[in-house]
Order: sequence, then structure tokens, then C-alpha cells
Amino acid sequence: MTTEHVEPAVPGGEREREPSLSDSLRTFGAVVQALREHAGLSRAEFGELVCFSKHTVESVELGRRMPDDSFVERAEEALGNTGALRRSARFLTRGEVGLAAWFRQWARLERKAVNLCTYECRLIPGLLQSEGYTRAAFETRIPPLSDEQMEAQVAARMERQNLIRERPTTSFRFVVEEHIVQRPLGGSQVLRDQLDHMLDFARLRNVSVQIMPTRTVTHAGLDGPLALLETPEGKRLAYSEGQESGRLITDPKQAAVLHRRYATLRAQALAPHDSVGLLERIRGEL
Repeated sequence: MTTEHVEPAVPGGEREREPSLSDSLRTFGAVVQALREHAGLSRAEFGELVCFSKHTVESVELGRRMPDDSFVERAEEALGNTGALRRSARFLTRGEVGLAAWFRQWARLERKAVNLCTYECRLIPGLLQSEGYTRAAFETRIPPLSDEQMEAQVAARMERQNLIRERPTTSFRFVVEEHIVQRPLGGSQVLRDQLDHMLDFARLRNVSVQIMPTRTVTHAGLDGPLALLETPEGKRLAYSEGQESGRLITDPKQAAVLHRRYATLRAQALAPHDSVGLLERIRGEL
């Protein structure tokens, strides 16, 4: 079997989780911060003016988050309409902010894929997570994350989700265990918001969400979580993640086995329409 296996660096493996800052993002953020401070505004005050949270403002200023067009426009207007932010925003490039070292190669492949498939038995897949759920998941991390690490990883996960709306012709398929969508990670309100968020995605034409019933008597995914993709050239790849490690599987025969396994999982799970109905019932009972 041919694989590309990326292990965290040791010692100092935790540093591999730190933001890999893009120079353009860091420079843009520094300009925003300088203009904001010159205007005598705190991050909270500025956030109110541009209709973004204090945490988002901080993430942009520290170069951890790619600002969207509305942020740039509102910030430009709030900070004097100098044109500096509009012009510099043209040169922004996404980095790999807040992504674990072993996941970065897969994240790059995701951006070009024509088909993405995920099976998850631990927690809601990252591409479907609400911000509150993401924060709750990272708050349980051992050893604990610093505030900066937390914000970088939350921002990175939210940024990844743009793939779904930015690539309407790419198919995103998810099979998720039933017990995951019933676990109140972060509390009941976080779960309510998470289910609403997940249902919004499930109703998109390019997204399929299927729930694997807890009481199923057959299950093709007992070996654990799985991610698959197909490239524009038709190449099929797979990714398997464990504790503090990840493995990119490029061998065609091994990848083909995992794609067949995923096809069986989809056949065993509830149909997308029935899965949406189940999610709506769980949400209604909260």
C-alpha cells in the first residue's frame, strides 16, 4: 500500500498546530489594527461598526482569518475611506491558518476536489459545524489550547466551510452516526444551533447528509472515520485520521476499497430525505 503519512513533529509537536500565517493576511491585519487604533476604537467598538464580533476582528488583525468582502467594505467606510483596505485586499492569499500539520495536505486537496465524502463517528464533521459547536469541541482539547490557538483553529474551521458555498458544482456527501447529533456537546443551546446549521447545509443541492441509525444491524464503517475525494482528473484519494496523526492514502487499490466501503455505508444509512426528517425531529424535541 502506498500512503503519505504525516506525523506531528516531536519534540515541539504542539507548535505544528500553531497558525501558519500568510504574509499578506498578517500585513492586511496590521493595517486594519493601525487604522482602528488611530481612530481610537477598541476591537469591540469597531466590531459593532462593521457588524462582526470582537473575536472576528481580532482574528483578522492577527492574520488568522481571511476577511470577506463585507468586512473589507465596512472596515473601509468605518476607518476613513482611504482606499488602503480595498486595494490591499486584492492581494490577500489564504494560508493554512490553524490547521494541524498532518491535515494541511488534505485541506489543499479539498479545495480542488469535484467530490468530497465524509464518514464520522466521533463528532459533527468540521465542514458542518457551527461556530458554537466548534468552540465547544476545542474547549475539551487536552492539553488545553491557548486563547490564540483556540481562535486560530475556530477561524480555520469556519473558513473551510466556505468551500461548500463557493463550490456549488462540487458534491459534498456526509454519513454521520445518529448518536453524534443527539450528544449535547456544549449544552442544549449549542446543539440546537448546530442542528439548525446542519439542516441549512443539508438543504443545499450540492450537499447530502445521511444519518447512520444507532440500532442498525449492519455497518461497513467499524474501522473508524473516513474522508474521500475525487480530483478533477478522476483520481480517487482517501484520508484517515487518528489521535495526533493523519494518513493520506494515494494507492489506487487501497483507495478503491475505501470508496467501495463508503458506498456500502451510504446504502446502510438513512436516505437523505429521511435523515433530514430525523434531524428536524431531534431539533424539535430540544
